[in-house]
Amino acid sequence: MYGSGGTALLRLLNLTSPALPIGGFHFSQGLEDAVEHGLVHDAASSGEWIAGLAEHAIGTLDLPLLLRLHAAWTDRSPARARRLSAQLIAARETAELRAEDRHLGTALARVLVEHGINEAKTWVGQPEASHAALFALAAVRWDIGATDAATGYLWSWCENQVLAAIKLVPLGQNAGQRLIGRLIQRIPEIVDSAAAIDDDDIGIASPMQGIASARHETQYSRLFRS
Repeated sequence: MYGSGGTALLRLLNLTSPALPIGGFHFSQGLEDAVEHGLVHDAASSGEWIAGLAEHAIGTLDLPLLLRLHAAWTDRSPARARRLSAQLIAARETAELRAEDRHLGTALARVLVEHGINEAKTWVGQPEASHAALFALAAVRWDIGATDAATGYLWSWCENQVLAAIKLVPLGQNAGQRLIGRLIQRIPEIVDSAAAIDDDDIGIASPMQGIASARHETQYSRLFRS
C-alpha cells in the first residue's frame, strides 16, 4: 500500500505526463524558427539550445516564481499567487509566449477542477493564469514538495522541447534519449540555483529565444503554435 509520499509521487507523474490534456505538445517556444534559420541543426546544437534555455530562462524565471507560488498557495494567499503569476506572464518576451502560458494555465485549471481542486475555477480564462501558477496549486494541494514540483516542472519542459526537436531537426529516437539523459544530469543543479535566486534577480537572459519566437509569429510553414 502506498503512503502519502507514494501518492504525491504519482500525482507529480500525473502533472508532468504528456498525456495530461493541456496541449503542451503544440508549442516549441521558438525552437521551430531556430531550426528554420539553422541555429539548431543536429543533436549537439539541440542540446545547447534546450540546456541553455533551461538554465538561463526556465531556471531563472519560471522556477524561482514557481517556488514562490508554491509558498503562496501553502500560505493560502491567492492574491499573492495572482501577482506572481501576472509577473511571470509579463516577463514573456513575445505575444506567442504569453499566449502559450495563458493557454497552458487555463487548460491546467480546467483539469484541476475535474480533480476537485475548486480554487482553480477562478483562474479559467484569466489573463494572469500561468502554467506555473496552476502547477504550483496542484503541487500544494497534492502534498508535492516545492523542490520536487520544480524538478518535475523543469523535467516536463525539457521533455517537451526534446520531443519538438525530434520532429523538427529531425533527430532519431536514440539521439533524443541521449539528449534527455544529459539534461537529467543538469536538472538538479538548475533547480538548486533557482531556489537561491533573489527577487531582484528573477528574469531571463535568452535573447535568441525572444528573436526566434517573434520571427515564428510570421513563419511561413509551421508545425507548432510557438
